[in-house]
Amino acid sequence: MTGIYIHIPFCDHICFYCDFPKVLKQGQPVDAYLRMLLKEIKKGLALRPTYLPETLYIGGGTPSAISSSQLAFLLGGIRELVDLNRLKEFSMETNPNDLNDLEKLKIMFDHGVKRISIGAQSFNDETLKRIGRTHDRNSIIKAVENAQQVGFKDISLDLMFRLPGQTFEEFKENLRQALDLGVNHLSIYSLILEQHTVFHNLLLEHRLKLPDYEQDRKMYEYAMEQLQKNGWHQYEISNFAKDGTESLHNKLYWQNENYFGFGAGAHGYLSGARIQNKQVIGSYINDLEINEMPILKTRQLTKQEQIEEEMFLGLRLNQGVDLVKSSLKFNVDLSNIYRDPIDELLAKGLIEQNESKIRLSSEGRYFANDVFSAFLLDKSARDNLTLEE
Repeated sequence: MTGIYIHIPFCDHICFYCDFPKVLKQGQPVDAYLRMLLKEIKKGLALRPTYLPETLYIGGGTPSAISSSQLAFLLGGIRELVDLNRLKEFSMETNPNDLNDLEKLKIMFDHGVKRISIGAQSFNDETLKRIGRTHDRNSIIKAVENAQQVGFKDISLDLMFRLPGQTFEEFKENLRQALDLGVNHLSIYSLILEQHTVFHNLLLEHRLKLPDYEQDRKMYEYAMEQLQKNGWHQYEISNFAKDGTESLHNKLYWQNENYFGFGAGAHGYLSGARIQNKQVIGSYINDLEINEMPILKTRQLTKQEQIEEEMFLGLRLNQGVDLVKSSLKFNVDLSNIYRDPIDELLAKGLIEQNESKIRLSSEGRYFANDVFSAFLLDKSARDNLTLEE
């Protein structure tokens, strides 16, 4: 399967935890950017005609922050360049404030977007202010109701926990309100303090008070238990779906499949190569104006790196990694190469094995990064790979 990721870097406001490529929309050449973005998509797809996209995801930044006319221009252009009939999923990230009237939602729906992800994060107005969000609880509710009214059936909410000042009782209430809205997908993330964010700077200055590890684990455990009780399926460490509504595009990432990355700062992965676009919007536009692709760098992964990523990414999924299938993919015996770390992780109760499949245990989800690091290949394993290539 092949996917397309399209990056819209513009935001009306910068959240305190966000480290994704983004800029404040005010004063930016949005129209020129969208024209060049469509040009890049056209050129990029033409350069690789055998890659036929089956998923399309528009992320950011905040894609819904652009004006209604700009949104119609973008989606209309995409419809001319991509065969939407082939797509199994067409998703778009949104901000609650941008969905408080029907106009943008109708434009999305009429241009073929079938799934939207709404960045709710919390239903507590004070917490939303503390993390730099500009919407409130009522905006989230209105956004979901409007999306349902327009006709969207696949609606995902993002929720965060371990937020400054957040209590366990508050998180329980957040989850209850999310379930009451009737959405069918939830992405639930623990706050990660990334460099070059407001929160990271506050942490360095000892001005950020967060829930401790025990509270963090308690919130995550509660989410898993409650969602399972309510008929939800956890298919990835942080993602939960109801009625088979898993995000196909995100699963494509975790299954190490091919995807195009279009837009300033976007990343793609094609035939084992990581491709990164220039992030500075002016440089991105200038390259495309002279008919050059705005690529910052391309790096072909070694066989070792591809195998390691197969393990890291695949183990994020509840279904885990099929060692037989992955061994055939890389023409090596992964059960043999990884025999020692698999035995050690099984003994610690961090993974489970069912015939050729391994996956994280419930305990392993809390220590996922430790599990992933166990699949970094040591020198003897690298030597074996070299001999077999």
